[in-house]
Amino acid sequence: MIIPVRCFTCGKVVGSVYTEYVKRVSMGEAPQKVLDDLGLERYCCRRMIISHANLIEEISPLG
Repeated sequence: MIIPVRCFTCGKVVGSVYTEYVKRVSMGEAPQKVLDDLGLERYCCRRMIISHANLIEEISPLG
């Protein structure tokens, strides 16, 4: 679905780092290093990014 703006557990803003995360991981960087560089240190915030499934194209008729 759509990436949540904030972490469900701690409330930190995580939605703004998703596109950068996907871009860097697809270029071959290690996910752990990318998350560290983007400032996501808590495991709850990391979970929000790592476990996200981008399904908006399958659901949206506009896609």
